[in-house]
Parts: sequence; structure tokens; C-alpha cells
Amino acid sequence: MFKKKQESKDKRFKETAVQTYHYGLVMVLIDKVTGVHYLHTWAPQGVTLTPLLDKHGDVVIDKNALET
Repeated sequence: MFKKKQESKDKRFKETAVQTYHYGLVMVLIDKVTGVHYLHTWAPQGVTLTPLLDKHGDVVIDKNALET
């Protein structure tokens, strides 16, 4: 009747850094399919998700994080 939750290895995103900040959370997520890093924030006022940029304004992509 109820299906078992997916195992963690089936998750598309991997959390690499998590910090609490006042009443919210700030974390960096890596998409294991594309290698793109995202900055994810959560607070009582709302949630944001944006690609993480390097010092040149380019999207941070980690090709080593890609699943095969």
C-alpha cells in the first residue's frame, strides 16, 4: 500500500554546507546530474534558490560531482 521512501543514493541534490542563521538556514546544494552549485536559503519570511556564482560571475559547476 505504501511505498518505501527512496534511498539517499537516489537523491538528485547533495547538501555540502549547512549553516543556521538567526531563524533560518543557509545551505549549498550540488545537483548531481548537472554539477551546478545552488545557494538555498530558508527563513520564516520565505525561501530562495539561486545558482552560486564565482568571482567572475560564472555559475559554479563541479564536474567531479556528476553521477555516472
